[in-house]
Amino acid sequence: MLEIVLAVLAAAGLATGIAAVVWLLLSTKKGGNQLERSREEAADTLTQAEEEKRTILLQAQEEALKIREAGDKEITEQRRELNRMERRYIQREEQLDRKLESLDQQETELEERESHAKSELQKAEDLKDQHNRELERIASLSIDQARDIVLKRGEEEASHELARRYYELEKEHQTRADDNARRILTLAINRLATDVVSESTTTVVSLPNDEMKGRLIGREGRNIRALEAHTGVDIIVDDTPGIVTLSCFDPVRREIARLAMTQLVKDGRIQPTRIEEAVNRAERDIEETMWRAGEEATFEVGVSGLDAELIKLLGRLKYRYSYGENALTHSIEVGLLAGMLASEVGANVQTARAAGLLHDIGKALTHEIPGPHAEIGYDLTTRNGVGSLVCNCVLEHHDDDHSSIESFLVAAADGISAARPGARKESIEQYTRRLRELEDTAYSFDGVQRAFAIQAGREVRVMVSPTDVDDVACASLARNIAGKVSKDLQFPGQIKVTVIRETREESIAR
Repeated sequence: MLEIVLAVLAAAGLATGIAAVVWLLLSTKKGGNQLERSREEAADTLTQAEEEKRTILLQAQEEALKIREAGDKEITEQRRELNRMERRYIQREEQLDRKLESLDQQETELEERESHAKSELQKAEDLKDQHNRELERIASLSIDQARDIVLKRGEEEASHELARRYYELEKEHQTRADDNARRILTLAINRLATDVVSESTTTVVSLPNDEMKGRLIGREGRNIRALEAHTGVDIIVDDTPGIVTLSCFDPVRREIARLAMTQLVKDGRIQPTRIEEAVNRAERDIEETMWRAGEEATFEVGVSGLDAELIKLLGRLKYRYSYGENALTHSIEVGLLAGMLASEVGANVQTARAAGLLHDIGKALTHEIPGPHAEIGYDLTTRNGVGSLVCNCVLEHHDDDHSSIESFLVAAADGISAARPGARKESIEQYTRRLRELEDTAYSFDGVQRAFAIQAGREVRVMVSPTDVDDVACASLARNIAGKVSKDLQFPGQIKVTVIRETREESIAR
């Protein structure tokens, strides 16, 4: 419609323009012929304009008709599409209605089946209860009692089968493992020909005569008080001829007091000023001695790069004893043993040596810092730049779980060093008590007839009743006794548990 309006307006504008031209021509004509010609031309122009107007109108009508036909066609197509969509929606609704009907029918059937299943299950439960009551009447046992009997019998059979299998596997691998372990340990011990050292702490200072006791005490006890104040030890002067006893928990301070007193006795001039000088000189000598001992220990084991504080603390172990064994000598021996074991099994030899040398470094400060010496040693080595693997070996050398093969080897070397003959000394009372506790531990198990602690407490032999303990149970009993000994008792090295089962049959010939 917009094109039609525009065409009409264009035709009207053209006619108006033509009329204006005609009027202008007519007004300018001065003669009659000219006016007539102008009228004829104007008439021709108007005729042409009318024809063009009709042509434009026809074209506009044709365009309008085409537009109307296209719009009618589009409307018709939209109506057809709407009709198709409506029919599709109606079909979907019909399908949904049919599905809902089917679901309702299935739900009804399921409810009927569930009801039937419940009734059948109730019948089965009633039948089961009836059968159980009949079985209880026949067996004269309740279900719980029968279940307990079956479970107990199954546990006994399973336990016996597991013990038998374990016994077979243990026998299968024990010989090979024992041979390998014996070869490695024998090589390591034979290569380390260290003399057995049984040093003891010196707590007695010899005097040339009893007159020296009075000079040590001094006027009103000023000399002995000054000596005790500067050294931190208790000086015991009794009636024992020719000796003075020094008492102190710190072995280093006790050694300083011994050296200072020896120098004073040798010099003969005993007074508070001389006592202070002698103590200071003894402290310097001890510091130098400890440093020299620490360096010699590192050279002997073959460990380098240790911090100066660790070397000094190693030297301090020279004056520390554990179960009568010198701590520094023990550390050197453990370092050498650990290195030899590491070379045999293909572990890191240098790490094993360093860890073995430093494993008891915490004992140098146990009288100053509370806590286990393994944890103190771990803190010391960590703080002084030692590698994490060595630090873990120091921490774990008394544990059952080890984070590396080197840690296990250090613990094994520590046990070898402590368990060898003559390494440690203990009193008769402690020795007999340890043997008695070992035998009592064995007696705490059923089936044990007699127990004997032999080899200085390194082995316990257990005699069992052949009627109460069979061959398979002997292996389990040996493991259980060894486990309880490891858990409840404290002992150096290791203890071998031997279980003996013997049957005898006798007959008399007449």
